[in-house]
Amino acid sequence: MTKIRKAVFPVAGLGTRFLPVTKASPKEMLPIVDKPLIQYAVEEAAAAGITEMIFVTGRGKRSIEDHFDKAYELESELAAHGKVKLLKEIQSLLPENLHYSYVRQSEARGLGHAVMCARPLVGDEPFAVVLADDLIDADVPVLRQMIDLYDQHGSSVIGVQNVPLEQTHQYGIVKPESMGVRIHRVGSIVEKPQPENAPSTLGVVGRYIFTPDIFEFLESVKPGTGGEIQLTDAVADMLERHPVLAYEFKGRRYDCGSKIGYLEAMVVYALRHPAVAQEFGDFLSQLKIDGLAQRIGKSA
Repeated sequence: MTKIRKAVFPVAGLGTRFLPVTKASPKEMLPIVDKPLIQYAVEEAAAAGITEMIFVTGRGKRSIEDHFDKAYELESELAAHGKVKLLKEIQSLLPENLHYSYVRQSEARGLGHAVMCARPLVGDEPFAVVLADDLIDADVPVLRQMIDLYDQHGSSVIGVQNVPLEQTHQYGIVKPESMGVRIHRVGSIVEKPQPENAPSTLGVVGRYIFTPDIFEFLESVKPGTGGEIQLTDAVADMLERHPVLAYEFKGRRYDCGSKIGYLEAMVVYALRHPAVAQEFGDFLSQLKIDGLAQRIGKSA
């Protein structure tokens, strides 16, 4: 069985839920304390043993390429001022065993189309798909958990979690056939069903492991609303000929594509950051003691 060594990062989206900040800056570059979301995603992939990082970009995404490129002037400046720790941190973005590739998605035609754009770079081998705005905090990286499952079964694996019934219209929802603790065979999958039509509350989140068979179904899937090619529709077609597993991963997901999810992640990660944890924790405690949070809410 072929080792998974490539991950696709679809980063061509417009990030409309975060306008106006995303008007000129990619949502994937939004920082959680001092690292952008896309860096957390790449670090998760690298920790899972993936070495080929493939970015599907679009207009206005140049800063992502720059982030993972060598910055000669910045490194020289840091070295000249003896800022060794910062220099090492910047250089760690480019370890010798990782390779970065970029392909453009010229039209916003959906997640399925973005994955198709990566086909020339993926080739005929299994690969991961990572959505950077799903930040998942886990002791064992979620991609590592899913690759281990792929190694056992040789099937495509989709990351899922239970979502509130009233939110099923925001997710792809699977109909599970249990195979054990946290592991299900996908009986069917439907894109954003209303609660009364949802086959379960297991929603698909931004982590996937695919065999290369997925490309065949992406090629033949019919475009939906707005001419978009939905990845969920291709997976649904794939089920007729290939098994797909749904895995309830171990970890906490923060939906950083939403403002509240982003703010939650910021607080949690700040409270564990060695440079700011103590001071930030004291600030939050003082807010609670003074009742400022309530007064701020009333004045907003």
